[in-house]
Amino acid sequence: MDKRNGFTLIELLVVISIIALLLALLMPALERAREQAQRIVCLANLDQLMLAYDFYTEDNDGKLINGDTGEYGWPNSDMYAPSGQHHNEIPWVLKDWENDPTLDVKKQAIMDGALYPYVQNVKVYSCPTLLAGNLRTYAASDAMNCRGWDSYRVMLKHVEEIRRPDVRIIFLDDGGTAGATLGGWTLYSIYNSERWVWWDPPPIRHGDGTTFSFADGHTEYWKWQDSRTIEFGLEMHAWSDPQEDNRDLYKSEVGVWGTQ
Repeated sequence: MDKRNGFTLIELLVVISIIALLLALLMPALERAREQAQRIVCLANLDQLMLAYDFYTEDNDGKLINGDTGEYGWPNSDMYAPSGQHHNEIPWVLKDWENDPTLDVKKQAIMDGALYPYVQNVKVYSCPTLLAGNLRTYAASDAMNCRGWDSYRVMLKHVEEIRRPDVRIIFLDDGGTAGATLGGWTLYSIYNSERWVWWDPPPIRHGDGTTFSFADGHTEYWKWQDSRTIEFGLEMHAWSDPQEDNRDLYKSEVGVWGTQ
């Protein structure tokens, strides 16, 4: 009797079709699982940064760490700091973005920063989704000893100045791409003459949202709800057109500046 030693062409095509169908069904689920895992790691990194942040404030009589990374100058003069004094402390990360620095320069900028003695792991300063050539994706909120802009958008210098710490943003995953994480994350909308305007783009990370850490120590993932937020965030440039009644923008404004 003749013996068959392999698949026929039709059988092979059927098997390939079934495998392709299974992959098509599984890939979206696998991608979602991958994104959720990256988001968990990102939130864990922010948890570690916040522990380090709290240790720093405890060791420095409640003073907030310098949130600037050289964009606004160091030492930084700011008339809107409540104390009326300049913050001339070493920044949490030194300037790591000017003149196309190498990875070694960026690593040294992190290691020379004021936060590094409290969290001596360079990987904690970035989300696992960082792009090649970057070492940092996290930025500080402008309000947190980085830069103030007017009598509404006030830079805070001491932990006791923070009202409603459960909503006040300390760090966020800003992406580390061009235009991001230079200094602090800046919003300038509610009390601007042109209301409801984004200044820095909203980071589009982790499935149309991003991760934040707050002054009370907790971390959260925010998924943007307004399509205008996502559209502008993907453009990656400063100053949006007015976005009237954008709840993402309002929520972010409250998080950064505490304005109501």
